[in-house]
Amino acid sequence: MSPDASHHVKSFPPQVGEDCRVLVLGTVPSLRSLELQQSYAHNQNLFWTFMGELFDAGRELPYAQRIARLHARGIGIWDVYEQVERPGSLDSSIVKASEVPNAIPQLLVRYPTIRAIALNGGKAAEGFRRHIEPQLQPALRERVDVLALPSTSPANASVSRAAKFERWSVLRRYAKSG
Repeated sequence: MSPDASHHVKSFPPQVGEDCRVLVLGTVPSLRSLELQQSYAHNQNLFWTFMGELFDAGRELPYAQRIARLHARGIGIWDVYEQVERPGSLDSSIVKASEVPNAIPQLLVRYPTIRAIALNGGKAAEGFRRHIEPQLQPALRERVDVLALPSTSPANASVSRAAKFERWSVLRRYAKSG
């Protein structure tokens, strides 16, 4: 799909390793991510900078190697939404009536090692609360901590980089030793 040809945006498949401990959920890929077929591809997005500082999975590595390093530390990535209508890349442009959530409850059942869900930004947290949380069985709610973290997007300029990094550092608590 050419991102310029349509406002219809689809998520990538989940990038989750065998012994996943933390599932990071964004909303849906940006236009740059769709163009490069890589999560968090915009070079001003701090996600890979933080993953580099926390887990040696920084932007200087080839994408496949970054993903492999995250998997080795028990970190997986996916999106709250399977598909949405969204002109441009801003989460605030998502057409609410078009939101189709990903099968996150089923993924949590398939990966019983997941102990935390890290929500990358307010729109991911809002979508998770509206679409995913009501589907979670009580046992899943007890097993999995839900962490609402500040967006790593360059559009989230109201929170300093240092404050964002401090909040994202909580992932170390759940990750496997490096």
